[in-house]
Amino acid sequence: MAKTFNTSDPLSFPILIGDIGGTNARFSLLVDAYAEPREFPIVHTADFPTVDAAIQAGVMDKTSLQPRSAILAVAGPIRGDEIPLTNCDWVIKPKDMISALGLEDVVIINDFEAQALAIANMPDEFREPIAPRPDTMVASRVVLGPGTGLGVAGLVHAEERWIPVPGEGGHIDVGPRTDRDYQIFPHIKTIEGRVAAEQILCGRGMVNLYNAICAADGIEARPFEPKDVSHAGLDGSDPQAVETLSLFSTYLGRIAGDMAMVFMARGGVYLAGGISQKILPALKKPEFRAAFEDKAPHNALMQSIPTYVVTHPLAALAGLATYARTPLRFGLALDGRRWRD
Repeated sequence: MAKTFNTSDPLSFPILIGDIGGTNARFSLLVDAYAEPREFPIVHTADFPTVDAAIQAGVMDKTSLQPRSAILAVAGPIRGDEIPLTNCDWVIKPKDMISALGLEDVVIINDFEAQALAIANMPDEFREPIAPRPDTMVASRVVLGPGTGLGVAGLVHAEERWIPVPGEGGHIDVGPRTDRDYQIFPHIKTIEGRVAAEQILCGRGMVNLYNAICAADGIEARPFEPKDVSHAGLDGSDPQAVETLSLFSTYLGRIAGDMAMVFMARGGVYLAGGISQKILPALKKPEFRAAFEDKAPHNALMQSIPTYVVTHPLAALAGLATYARTPLRFGLALDGRRWRD
């Protein structure tokens, strides 16, 4: 098992930084605390049998400056010395990684902890407001990211530090509220009989929702991929796809509002990931904010909380780099998540 460390024991430079999702893995190399990270081409997880092979081919073979440490954000819970990913066949084995890649130190955190680290100090140029609200409070925040799955994390501000709070919020239950919801929900694919948020609010979830809408309307669904649904919904060429984006925005607004209340996220709610960026025009329509604020008896509170879409192309890597440079700014628990040679 991993040893016990604390955030005052920094990683040794150069530091390999990685964001490993279900579909893609992104890597950069941070030479020192003042350098800009050196980025490497995106790696498709399906192209490599293991993360070690991907790092060797995608990073090690492309630089003469070899990393001494690594901090990786992965899509899945971190327990023990073997870490299976939620939406990918890779199993992260930090001890093997140290041996195979010649590293001294490996830290593994949840992918949405990295997104939470990123929103601690996200520049205005990389956050697009949805229904602009005053942003004056240094207070707790929430980040949600519909992508291969639905990631959720909190960012609590306490004792002048930012503390990321990972979880599996993408697997909470969602249910119907309106008459139209009740027509559609019986057709949504379930997981052992329940509709989890991730069954709707991710790439495959968008297709599930589109197919359910078509079934409710008594028509045959077109063989759409997620990008087809979003394109047809945005350009108006398919009525069911248009409604899919409208309801996707509504359901995302409901979940975002729920998370905002759980964390009392007066510092804002951030939507991360590629899907949020691609459907930004739909999210800027009234449905998202209306659902977000519809939390009686706390509508006034919800109206005061700002919401953003993160537009930074490598937000998770930026968050990890910020932590690697200034670990004392963050209360990142490393017990059971750090391995050393």
